[in-house]
Amino acid sequence: MSLPLRITYRGKDYTYTILTKLISKDTKEIKISLNNEELTLVQNQKKEWQIIERTIADEGGLIEAIARTVSLRYRL
Repeated sequence: MSLPLRITYRGKDYTYTILTKLISKDTKEIKISLNNEELTLVQNQKKEWQIIERTIADEGGLIEAIARTVSLRYRL
């Protein structure tokens, strides 16, 4: 398990952990832990990262921001 990562979204701090091991440019699915909930980010055909476990209460922009930081961190 990796160290917790932080992100600030709309003035509020969030902590998440990347659960997937060995992330590379060929990775199409990344598991993260956010607020003690396991979420799965998948890459669609347009190379955009989306979350599988989306609910109405989810903050869509937060998930997109996390996906963007993960892709920048691992140069995806």
